[in-house]
Amino acid sequence: MASLGPLGNGGRVAIIGGGPGGVGCALALRHLAAQSGRQIEITVLEGKQFAGERHHNLCAGVVSPPLPRLIEQDLGIPCPVHLRQGIITGYVLHTAREQILLEDERYPSHVLRRIQFDNYMLEAARQRGIRIIQARAVGIEFHADEVIVYSEAAPVAADVVVGAFGLDEGAAGVFQHAVGYRPPKALVSLLIRYYPGEQDMVRFDSKVHAYLIGPRGVEFGAITPKGDHVTINIAGMSINIEDMHAFLAAREVQALLPNLGRHEQEDPDALRIFKGHFPRSLARRYYADRFVMVGDAAGLVRAFKGKGVTSAVQTGIRAAETILQTGISAYAFATHYAAANRDITGDLNFGRAVRLMVLISARFGLLDPVVRAARRDPSVREALYGAVSAHESYRHVLSNIFRPHAIAAVLRALV
Repeated sequence: MASLGPLGNGGRVAIIGGGPGGVGCALALRHLAAQSGRQIEITVLEGKQFAGERHHNLCAGVVSPPLPRLIEQDLGIPCPVHLRQGIITGYVLHTAREQILLEDERYPSHVLRRIQFDNYMLEAARQRGIRIIQARAVGIEFHADEVIVYSEAAPVAADVVVGAFGLDEGAAGVFQHAVGYRPPKALVSLLIRYYPGEQDMVRFDSKVHAYLIGPRGVEFGAITPKGDHVTINIAGMSINIEDMHAFLAAREVQALLPNLGRHEQEDPDALRIFKGHFPRSLARRYYADRFVMVGDAAGLVRAFKGKGVTSAVQTGIRAAETILQTGISAYAFATHYAAANRDITGDLNFGRAVRLMVLISARFGLLDPVVRAARRDPSVREALYGAVSAHESYRHVLSNIFRPHAIAAVLRALV
């Protein structure tokens, strides 16, 4: 039986998925292997065609720290600043009757098209000798000394396989059948890319508008400015196209995009809706001997708010470190990879608590006094900013909101 220790010279890695998690893992493997003088064979299987923007990606495309540092230092490639479509300087939070501007100069964010970012990353991998197969995985076999990944093209033999396929049901089914993997539970996400015109774009002033309002079942919505257009997205347990139309008809959305209805009448395709999902729990059995999942496939994203691109790259890097430094066994992934991701997994319960608080507060009209309190109390304001921007852990958000003076401020605002 081949060793399940750190991958040595001549080792082979197959990565299923060419998004940020998969390519991040591939580039980190190449970067780390070069530093240690090892030659390894890396193959990425990706069914989508990123070049030419033939596919749409359900991602708002907000890139914030520490992602630029991870790309340059841990992946060894330039951060694609040339893809930037704008800068985000703050968030405007809307509740039923209130709104508040939340800003923090320590956390500048940039917006870009995810499909362009994915194509840039995949091409960077190709230029560094990483084999790219334009095909989907359709089957997998685990043997004592290797893994065989069957694809729509050629089969790939590897010592270890990395699952970076997001919430793709086909790839999840392959692993579910082979190793008992169970994908994470997910929220439904609906997204529109809308071009409102230069006059309406001026209203945004580089701010993301976040909404904790909307029809029953919509947990949150957001409108993100991206150069010459905006991304409109909502999320919930079982939302549909009617919920999106109800959100677009909300007074607060109409005030920001007053020409929305006219544009839809003139061009029905102006508000084309795309549907996707994002995780709200950890996957089950997301690692064992010779395989490990990263990013969405593992459910390793920030609870409630995502930050999926950053989490995908981070977990891809951590998987690469485990493979090259600790090993490719279940024990190696448990002691190194799972431990390295405790900043994410350790915050999941706190994120669920915040989500539950927001849902209950929205139902009983308690979010308005929280916003009023935030105008007076720095701790409440910091908690709101951390929750909306996803720059802070939810443990930190809850510690701020439950400080005695913060609770007192909310109670005064209730009165």
